[in-house]
Amino acid sequence: MLSGPRLSFDVASALNQGRRENQEDAIVADFPIGAGVGLVVLADGMGGHQAGEVASKIVVTEVFSELKLRSTELANHPELVTEALRNAAMAANDCVRHHTTKHPATEGMGSTLIALVQMDDALWWISVGDSVLYLIRDGKLRQLNEDHSLAPQIDYMVKQGMMTEEAGRNHPDRNCLTSALLGEEISQIDCPEKPLKLRPGDTIVAASDGLPFLKRKDILRILSEDSHAESSELANRLVRALKALNHPDQDNVCLSVIRVTPKAGSEIPMRPEAAAPPPEPTPETAEKFKRRDSGKLFGRLRSLSTGLLR
Repeated sequence: MLSGPRLSFDVASALNQGRRENQEDAIVADFPIGAGVGLVVLADGMGGHQAGEVASKIVVTEVFSELKLRSTELANHPELVTEALRNAAMAANDCVRHHTTKHPATEGMGSTLIALVQMDDALWWISVGDSVLYLIRDGKLRQLNEDHSLAPQIDYMVKQGMMTEEAGRNHPDRNCLTSALLGEEISQIDCPEKPLKLRPGDTIVAASDGLPFLKRKDILRILSEDSHAESSELANRLVRALKALNHPDQDNVCLSVIRVTPKAGSEIPMRPEAAAPPPEPTPETAEKFKRRDSGKLFGRLRSLSTGLLR
């Protein structure tokens, strides 16, 4: 458990292979007592033939190493955290490119990324891909990071009546990534300049896209029903719930649960957080999704993600 000047942090991580032949997720969490900086880095690899496993390990190792080496500097200069997160992601992306250049058989491999930096009551993050970052606060769950897949646009179209709920839920391009670390230019990066201000009672969950096989209401229930449960128990409960679900296509899952508690004698002011609005599809995208050949439009991304990340 890591303690800051006003808050304490109980952190635990878990991995589960699900129904996949290989474990292509990787995660590391580092919250040493007295260090002043807590880190979580997770990656969900893709590429097949074990290339996804290689990609996720490259990304986690490179990003964690970069942030750990700079942890003392960041503790003294919090204004540099966002830059450090972006630089670490770019360095990991370069490593993926170098590996695929040296090993042509792994061409096309890539990975999602979530990296968290915690200092005192501030939480910064960088996110690429469709791994999730949840905040459970005041009995509600909301996703903090952007979803870099076609799922948000498809959901928006369902909401607007552009397609049926069933068609949206089963759309073949739903899990198609719009951004990932592939060794090429990263098309979308979610890295807010201002950190999230943490409060006592908050629970943060960073996870690969294997966790959302559970419905959000079930994730919220598991994480909220016992306010005294330690993070290790909450992580175990999430994994047990996924196993009990017994979904035939259950993906790999890696996750880290961070429970925020007040340090003795400290008080943190409470104020509501505004949820980010859903992304709106462009008219061109909406029109193309009405066509039966929409899968061809995103063929390249789909070939990287469909059947690999799920």
